[in-house]
Amino acid sequence: MSRKQVAEAVRAIPAHKHFVWDGLDEDERPLSKEEMRAGIAAARKRGRPAGSGGKEQVAIRFDHEVLAAFRAGGPGWQTRMNDALKDWLRTHTPA
Repeated sequence: MSRKQVAEAVRAIPAHKHFVWDGLDEDERPLSKEEMRAGIAAARKRGRPAGSGGKEQVAIRFDHEVLAAFRAGGPGWQTRMNDALKDWLRTHTPA
């Protein structure tokens, strides 16, 4: 068949019969209404996961060289900075 013949044949298929599952490949099976609803509900839950609740966001100022040193380590620098402060607290009193 030529491209034109294929395009005409596809246009001739009634809209409610665009796809007929042959029952062979489960990956090609159309979704049931329940599966479609579950997929839509799952897609709505996307986004940043909720935090653990063990941290608090604050605004704080650090010297440029301190930030530059931690940022130079690449991704995860805020976690490393938090860990360094925890280590410091083990041997010092913050007052």
